[in-house]
Amino acid sequence: MAFCIAVIGKDNAPLYLATSDLERELDLQYHVHAALDVVEEKCLIGKGAPDSKELYLGLLYSTEIHKIYGFVTNSRVKFIVVIDSSNVALRENEVRAIFRNLHMLYTDAVCNPFYIPGEQLVSKKFDRAVQKLMNGSA
Repeated sequence: MAFCIAVIGKDNAPLYLATSDLERELDLQYHVHAALDVVEEKCLIGKGAPDSKELYLGLLYSTEIHKIYGFVTNSRVKFIVVIDSSNVALRENEVRAIFRNLHMLYTDAVCNPFYIPGEQLVSKKFDRAVQKLMNGSA
């Protein structure tokens, strides 16, 4: 289902990055970092409307192979999901569900009293759950 899931901190430092294709990991990282510019642009536009409580940013951009979607939490942590663009069966509400599940997993991981905010996410439980989410079995 998903090629890559990334969690990016509020200072644009990667906190977690999982890819399903290790041979194309560098290319997927490039797409994630390129998507950060679009996320920042959308966040700046959204600051004008104080009633904007929408965390889901939608489709950030697409290429011939990938579609890149974004989500920003209230604490400015960004979630980026890279999906195969040939998957036409994937609807917008399913992408939203992926982000809702990812947000819950992230919240559970950072609520660990041993987690230091801003550090990389190294939780094995979080990693297993994200891998399930990427495979579409969550």
